[in-house]
Amino acid sequence: MAKKPDPLETYNRKRDFAKTKEPSGKRARKPGNSFMVQKHDATRLHYDLRLEKDGVLKSWAVTRGPSLDPADKRLAVETEDHPLSYATFEGTIPKGEYGGGTVMLWDRGTWAPIAGKGADDLDEGHLHFTLDGERMKGEWLLVRMKRRPGEKRDNWLLRKVEDEHAGAPDGLTGTYLTSVSTGRTMDEIAKGKDPPRNGEGDHAKHGGGGAASRSSPPPPRAKGARSPSPSRGGFKPPAFRKLQLATLVDAVPGGSAWLHEMKYDGYRCLLSIGGRRAKIFTRSGLDWTDKFPEIAEAAAELEVGSALLDGEIVSLDDRGVTSFSALQQAISEGGRGLTLFLFDALAIDGKDLTKLPNIERKARLASLIGEGKPPAILYAEHVVGAGEKLFDAMCEAGGEGIVSKKADAPYRGARTKSWLKVKCTRRQEFVVMGWTPSDKAGRALRNLLLGVREGKTLRYAGKVGTGFSQAVMTELMAKFDKLGRKTAPAEVPRAEARGARWVTPSLVAEIAFAEFTAENVVRHASFLGLRSDKKADAVTVEKPAALPAADKDDVRISNPDRVIFPDAKITKGALADYYRAVGTLMLPTLSHRPVSLVRCPQGRAKHCFFQKHDAGSFGPHVHAVPIREKDGGKEDYLYVEDVPGILACVQMGSIEFHGWGSRVEAVEMPDRLVFDLDPDEGLGFDAVKKAATDLRRYLDDIGLQTFAMLTGGKGLHVIAPLTPEAKWPAVKDFAQRFALALAEAEPDRFTATMSKAKRKGRIFLDWLRNQRGSTAILPYSARAREGAPIAAPIAWDELADFEGGNAFSVKDAETLLERASSRTLQGWGVADQVLPDV
Repeated sequence: MAKKPDPLETYNRKRDFAKTKEPSGKRARKPGNSFMVQKHDATRLHYDLRLEKDGVLKSWAVTRGPSLDPADKRLAVETEDHPLSYATFEGTIPKGEYGGGTVMLWDRGTWAPIAGKGADDLDEGHLHFTLDGERMKGEWLLVRMKRRPGEKRDNWLLRKVEDEHAGAPDGLTGTYLTSVSTGRTMDEIAKGKDPPRNGEGDHAKHGGGGAASRSSPPPPRAKGARSPSPSRGGFKPPAFRKLQLATLVDAVPGGSAWLHEMKYDGYRCLLSIGGRRAKIFTRSGLDWTDKFPEIAEAAAELEVGSALLDGEIVSLDDRGVTSFSALQQAISEGGRGLTLFLFDALAIDGKDLTKLPNIERKARLASLIGEGKPPAILYAEHVVGAGEKLFDAMCEAGGEGIVSKKADAPYRGARTKSWLKVKCTRRQEFVVMGWTPSDKAGRALRNLLLGVREGKTLRYAGKVGTGFSQAVMTELMAKFDKLGRKTAPAEVPRAEARGARWVTPSLVAEIAFAEFTAENVVRHASFLGLRSDKKADAVTVEKPAALPAADKDDVRISNPDRVIFPDAKITKGALADYYRAVGTLMLPTLSHRPVSLVRCPQGRAKHCFFQKHDAGSFGPHVHAVPIREKDGGKEDYLYVEDVPGILACVQMGSIEFHGWGSRVEAVEMPDRLVFDLDPDEGLGFDAVKKAATDLRRYLDDIGLQTFAMLTGGKGLHVIAPLTPEAKWPAVKDFAQRFALALAEAEPDRFTATMSKAKRKGRIFLDWLRNQRGSTAILPYSARAREGAPIAAPIAWDELADFEGGNAFSVKDAETLLERASSRTLQGWGVADQVLPDV
C-alpha cells in the first residue's frame, strides 16, 4: 500500500532548521479549529492567514492584509501547509533563508464553517467561514481563482461578509500594530527586544501596515518621550450626570451643520467605566447594571482608565431593526443577547468632553470603541447632512425614526433644540390609570385606560386594547393587585369608566398610536411595554414642534460676488458656502487649536499674508488665547470653536487655515505629529506616494498609526495623532531624529534639510512642523492656489488612485461630505497612542 504523502514535506524541505528558529513539525493527529495570522516582513510585507485543518495549518499570504470592507477582495496566495507548532512562532527568520524577515503573531483564535457548510469545501475552492479572533471576527469568504498560464500557485480572494464586524478597509491592518502574544511592535521583534514582564499582548488600538520597500531606516536613537497610559485599575466609575434629551419636531433639519443617527427603540442609558468595572445607569440615574450583565462585562474590557458614555440598549432582530417589546422580554429572561449602541462621550480618562463640539466627541468615542465588543457594544454611526435619506430608509425598514444633532454643539444635560428627534410613527409614554376586564376566555383584560399630565393635573388620554401577550397580561395583573384603588385618579368619560378597575397612577406604558382625536385621546393605539426607567409624574403629551428656523450664524459675508479665485471663477460667497458646508468636518481638528490664517482680502492673485495674532477685528466668533513667546512675553493667538468662527475668518478675507500641533487647553503638549513630504520640482506624484507609503511603514513598525492627507498642492502629509502627554521638545526631537535617520538610510530619495540645493531630485521630509509655534495646513482647508484646491483626508487604501495632491477643490463640498460618512474614511485622524520610546 502506497504511503500517503507528508503534507509538511514542502515546508520542511524549504527550511534549514539549523539556521532558522522556525519549528519543524509533524502532522497533528488530534483535530482542532484554531486560526492565526502572522504579519510577515519578508520580500514584501504581507499577512499570513492560517486555518487548522487535517492536522496542519492551511496557509495563504494575503498581500495587503485582511480588509473589513465587504467591497474589497484581497489577493490571498496559497502557500505550503505549516505545522501546528508554527501557531505561536514570532521572531526573525535570518536573511537569506526562505521567508527571511520579521514575523509577528498578529491575531489568533478559532474558526468554523458557517452552518450547513464544511471544512472540506476548501477542496472545492470556496470556503464560507466565521472567525472568532482577538482582531478578526465575523463571517469571511475564501474563493479560489482559476489558474492563469504559467502560474504555479493557486490564488484566492479573501473577502469580509457584511455583518456587524464590517468596517473600513484599513480597520484591521491600519489599527493593530502590536503582537497579540507579546505586545511588541515589528521593530521591537526585529531587535529581539524582550516582551513586557507581564507577558500580555498590547491590545490597545494602534495603526499602520501596508506594502513598502524592504529598505528600512534605523529608528531614531536617543531619549524617547513615551509615558505609560494611566493604570486602568486606578480609576473609579464616574458618577451619573443628567442626560441630554431631544426635542420632537415635525421634519428633518437640512444642511451639513447636522449629524443624523438612527433613533433606537430601547432604554437610554449612561455607561460608567472605571477600574475594570462598569455601571449602567438609566436616564433617571437608577443603577441597572444587574439587568444587563453581558453589556457590563463587555464594557469593563474596553481599554480605558475611565469613561462616561451615552447610548441606548436595544434588542436587534435579524434585519437590524430594534424592538422595544423584544427588549422587555429579553430583560425578563436575564438581559442577555442585547446591544448597547454608544453615541456620545461625556468624559474619557478623567477629562470632561462636554464642552467640545458634538462631532469631536463622536470622533473620540469612535477611537475609544473601535470595533466595539460585538454584539454587546457597538458604535452608533452617523451621516453628515443627508438626513432625509436616512429618515426615509429608517421608516421603510420599520424603524422608529432618526435623531439629528448640531455638529458643533456642546453636551448639555437637559432637553435642547440642538438635538432633534423625528419619528416615523407616533409613540410616547402614558400613565396607566386603570383597566377593564375581558369577557373572553383566557384573556385577563380588554383595555388599559391611559392618562397624561397637564401641569399638576392628570387627564384621561384614551385606551389601548392591543399588543398584550399572555405573559404581559399576567405581569400587569400582578402589578394591578398591588396598586388597586376604589376611585378613578382623574375624570374619565362615563362610557369608558363603565366596568373599569382603577389603579394608583404610577405605572408608565409605551404606546404607539396613529394620532390624537378631536377629543384629545389616542386613536388606533397599541401597547409596546412598561417603562420602569421613567417616572409617572413626568409623563406629558409630546407634540411635534415646527422645525426651528435655520440657525443664524450671525456672520454676514460682505461683497459675496467678489472673485477670489479668478481662474476657477469662485467668489467670496462661494468660498463661504464651501466652508459653511464642510465646516462640520473641520471641527475635530480645527476647533480649539491656535491657527494661522492666510488672508487674501482682494483674492488669491493679489496680496496675501499670514495672520496668527488677534488684532481684535474678527468679531465675537473668533477667540484669542494668550501664549508665551520666546522673549517671555505673551501674545494673543487666534482660535475658533465652531462654524460661525470659520465664517468670520472667511469674511475677513481668509482662505487657508493652518493649525498648531496642540490645543489651546494644553499648548505645550502636542496632539499630533505631521510629516510633510515636499518633493523637488522634478519629481512626480508617484514618487511622493511611494515615499508616503514607506514612511507609513516605518512608523507602523515602531507602533505609530498614521493617516494620509492630500495637501492641495504637490505633496502629502503623513499624520500620527498623539495623546497629549509628551511636551514640544520631546516631540520635536523624535521628529528630527526620525527624519535624519530616514535621510541617512536613503540619501538618494530623502533629505531632512530645507535647503533647495540639497533637495534636488529628492523629497524633503519636513519635520519642522513639529516644533512649538509651527503650523500645518488643516483638513478640508482651501488653498490659495490655482483651481481652489483643498487639503483632503484620504485612506491609505486609496492612495494609489490619486494622481496629485490637488484632487479635490472648493467645488467638491458634496463629494467631501459623502466621503466623510463613508466606510473609506471611518475613524480617519483619530488614534489613542503616545510617542514611542525609541
